[in-house]
Order: sequence, then structure tokens, then C-alpha cells
Amino acid sequence: MIGKKIRLERIIDRNSHKTVIIPMDHGVTVGPIEGLADMRDAVSKVVAGGANAILMHKGIVRAGHRGTGRDVGLIIHLSAGTSMSPDPNAKELVCTVEEAIKLGADAVSVHINLGAETDNEMLRQLGYISERCLVWQMPLIAMMYTRGPKITDEYDVNNVKHAARVAAELGADIVKVVYTGSVESFAEVVNGCTVPVVIAGGAKMDSNEDIFKMVEDALQAGAEGISIGRNAFQHKNPTRMVQVLSKMVHHGASVDEAVKMLKD
Repeated sequence: MIGKKIRLERIIDRNSHKTVIIPMDHGVTVGPIEGLADMRDAVSKVVAGGANAILMHKGIVRAGHRGTGRDVGLIIHLSAGTSMSPDPNAKELVCTVEEAIKLGADAVSVHINLGAETDNEMLRQLGYISERCLVWQMPLIAMMYTRGPKITDEYDVNNVKHAARVAAELGADIVKVVYTGSVESFAEVVNGCTVPVVIAGGAKMDSNEDIFKMVEDALQAGAEGISIGRNAFQHKNPTRMVQVLSKMVHHGASVDEAVKMLKD
């Protein structure tokens, strides 16, 4: 498993053993939203802030490649769906592990919506990609959400910890899930998952302090990093925002320290 270990060290800090991932795959789902119209500029800003890795679709790799500045880990997203679809919760594979290797990826990711009407197909995709990642020694990040007709609360700890465990059981190396709202409940998610857990950033928040509180609590519960997109690249100063988030993740900065650093 040395190949996976080496690649994981490109997206996880070797000293803190935690990661700050900035997902930038939103263009397929909702189009070129604010902050992602100019991909090279967007990538440059979050990389300057100290992001460990960026996550994007295969066709945007060239547009986001800078050729200068600090290096950053590259995660290529393999599944997609659009907001225009009759079922936005359905995700299809649109890239292969082999394509990602050719594009220089350090890891790949897939999106699974448990509870969707097509979740059986998405689980099949996860199992298949897990096998290909094992063959090629490519780290796999599973974005696990609970969305669909039977789901009344996608933040419910029982739903989230079940989703995280599914990803671990099917071979993911890192699991991304929503934050459940409290240190105690999220600790249940972490304790029930046998691989590192990172939190999703979710929709754009109005308060920076709310973002910092979520990150602090998730880390206290045992999360090994964050995967925050809109609350980073749509911030009025993305570079500074990522710098502050990195201080929290890698150096244990508190909410109060984070607020002060952002103001300064």
C-alpha cells in the first residue's frame, strides 16, 4: 500500500496529519458561480492561503493549472449530476481512475447520496471505484450524504454515522460528511468510522464565526480536517480565510484567535 501512502502525504499535512481541502467542483452542479468563474485565479488564492489540496472535475484541471507558485494536492472528482436533472440526487460516473492518473491526480473522489432512489447504483459505483483505486494505489475520498424520499434530516447523527461507515466498509480512504451540530454527536460519527473523517462546509454562511465554531467543534470531536468550498472561495478574501482555517486545522487556533486573525 506504499503508493496510497505516498499520495496521501500529498494531500494530508505530514506533521499535523490533518488536511484542508477546497472543493471546486460546483460548476457541473450549478454552473460558474461566484468565486469560480476564473479558475486559475480561484486556485491561486486558496493555494496561497495554504490549502493542502483542491478538488475539481477533469476538464477544469488545465484551466486551474498555474505553472507558478506553491504546489498543491490535486483531487479529481469522478461523479457528477446537475441541478437541472429530474433527480439532482442521482450521480453518474463521468471520469475513471485511469483518466485521473493521466491528469496527475493525487487522489480521486466520488459523491454518494444514500436514500436517493438510485443509491443502489451509486453504491455500485463506489465499490467499483474502490477496486480500481486498490489496483492503482490511488487514495479514494467518498463524499457521503443522506438525501432522498426517506430522509427527513440529513444532519441526523444516525444518518451521518451510517453514511460514514458505509464509505469505510466499501474501501474509502477518507470520508467527507456534514457536521451534525455538536461535538458529542459528531464524535459518534468519528468513532464509528475506521478511516479519517473530514467535514463538508455546506452552503455559504453569513457569519465567519459560525464557520470557525463548526470547524473547532468538528476537530475537537476527532475530525481529521475540513473540505470547505463556498465558505472559502466565495469569501471576500479567500486567501486570508484559508490561512485562518489552516491555522485552526493544523495548529489548533481557537475561534477567538481565528476571528482576530481574520480581522487583522
